[in-house]
Amino acid sequence: MQYDRITFDPRVMGGRACIRGMRIPVSLIVNLVANGMTNEEILREYPDLELEDIQQALKYAAALAEEEIHPLAVQV
Repeated sequence: MQYDRITFDPRVMGGRACIRGMRIPVSLIVNLVANGMTNEEILREYPDLELEDIQQALKYAAALAEEEIHPLAVQV
């Protein structure tokens, strides 16, 4: 999946994943949702955001959570 609303710029928020180059990190959106804010409340609080920004931030976070770690087999 393409994340066309998620941007990375070392000059913006230290290169953290942000929404469309704004100083609104994906982690903030995920945290707001995790703490019970509705989409409508988030959009009211951050008027530069769009519903698609919130949806894509959550999809991006979900994709990161699916990452698998496979330990290397150590031979002795």
